[in-house]
Amino acid sequence: MNSTDPPPEPGEAPAPRSYEPAPAVGKLLLFIGVFLVFAVIVVAGGVYLSTG
Repeated sequence: MNSTDPPPEPGEAPAPRSYEPAPAVGKLLLFIGVFLVFAVIVVAGGVYLSTG
C-alpha cells in the first residue's frame, strides 16, 4: 500500500484471500440427516398418493 491509497474504513474488513474453511463434520452429518429425512417424507408421500 502506497501513501496515495485512502485508509480503510474502520468497519470494513480486508478482502479475504482464501475460501471459507470446510464445515465441521458434525454440521455436515446434520445436513445429510435432515436431507435424508425430507427425502423419505417426499418419497413416502408420493407412494401414499399414488396408491391411495
